[in-house]
Amino acid sequence: MSREFLLSIVAPCHNEEEGLREFCRRAAATARHIAGDAFEIILVDDGSTDGTWDVIASLAGEVTQVLGVRLMRNHGHQLAATAGLAASRGQRVLLIDADLQDPPELMMMMMTIMDRGADVVYGQRARRKGESWFKLASASLFYRLLSRLASVAIPRDVGDFRLMRRRIVDILLSMPERDRFIRGMVSWIGGRQVALPYERDARFAGVTKYPLRKMVNFAIDAITSFSTVPLRISTWLGMVTAATAIALLIYTLVRWIESETIVGWSSIMAAIAAFSAIQLICIGIIGEYIGRLVQENKRRPMFVVESLVQNGHSIDLASDFADMTAAEKRRALEAALATQIETLPDTDYLKMHR
Repeated sequence: MSREFLLSIVAPCHNEEEGLREFCRRAAATARHIAGDAFEIILVDDGSTDGTWDVIASLAGEVTQVLGVRLMRNHGHQLAATAGLAASRGQRVLLIDADLQDPPELMMMMMTIMDRGADVVYGQRARRKGESWFKLASASLFYRLLSRLASVAIPRDVGDFRLMRRRIVDILLSMPERDRFIRGMVSWIGGRQVALPYERDARFAGVTKYPLRKMVNFAIDAITSFSTVPLRISTWLGMVTAATAIALLIYTLVRWIESETIVGWSSIMAAIAAFSAIQLICIGIIGEYIGRLVQENKRRPMFVVESLVQNGHSIDLASDFADMTAAEKRRALEAALATQIETLPDTDYLKMHR
């Protein structure tokens, strides 16, 4: 009989070898206090270039609750998180980064809130340690801009750190879009979602994996995934530009009728440049949406899993794992891990669930 889990902890990892063991130690200690041995820690290696996978493989051999998932390349944080959620089997699933900025110990408070009926408990950052003024200012601007533009209510100052019930995770996995913004997608699902304010710690080790370029791309993905306001803005810009052009044409005709010489070539060129810039901006906005439609229509897998590792053994998954339904993914994963379950220590938990 397949093993049952009360709690799954999903942690995307990209070049996190320095702090991964400490994260696993703290996460496992807290999870064991909550669920005994009925938990799993899923560590997803998102195409790391350091020794992250070696650490994950080592941890999977030392701790029976650790399941390592290795992606064939770097797919990005959101798709790595999706891969981890797809591999999760717990009744409740905690999504958390492995850099220890979000304390794993908070899952105890999250579990208590969920026991009272919440479907989702998300961490809301009251304070952020160890981050530059630029990062704080840009993050604040992003969340406030998104809250005004998005078609659904997305809480401010909230990341992907959250505890979700299994039904929420299954709905999330059934959503087919490739350009994923998980915190927005969870907000769209609805249900009873409760905030847990907390103080975000500085990174335990390593450096941030979100430089300015990735932050900008992430913001564009978020806005275009949950808002059509930029398209409306481009429409209004076009209307304003057209009205201005008509007014200038009338002004020019009036001056010509009055036989007045029209001067000011520099101002004319400036106007042409301004109108051209507005046109290019509008084309760029439309292009962002069209580009996403093209990517969606290609129907490529969201991610490609190279291998799994648990209990010191490497396991292969079907190539179409990413395209399976949530239920099919769990069945495929159970089948792949069936031989490993037989080799696990004969703990009281296993005796109870045979």
